Amino acid sequence: VQLVASGGGLVQAGGSLRLSCAASGRTFSSYRMGWFRQAPGKEREFAAGISFSGRSTYYADSVKGRFTISRDNAKNTVYLQMNNLKPEDTAVYYCALDVRPLGVFSPADNVYGYWGQGTQVTVSS
Repeated sequence: VQLVASGGGLVQAGGSLRLSCAASGRTFSSYRMGWFRQAPGKEREFAAGISFSGRSTYYADSVKGRFTISRDNAKNTVYLQMNNLKPEDTAVYYCALDVRPLGVFSPADNVYGYWGQGTQVTVSS
């Protein structure tokens, strides 16, 4: 499985960015997907997750109401729309694939067996 993330960049506080993650090598629609982020000097943390179909979404409290995760299974792509960005959103953002075929959603990064290369998001104040 290969995940390729893109869309990061430098934006002012209050601005928006849209991240994309293109997947190949598996039946994309059979797997839950997630976005995680890691700020300098901090541990990686869960940001958002989405079910197989896209009907269910999950968010960390820190991004709820500002970020929207979505997926297009026909394009094997998952997106993260980030609005009203804050300096504390500055981090490397990673997309990840939950390798479990069954079970319930989990924000724990140890269930995600495949990771993209990361894309840098920098929010200036």
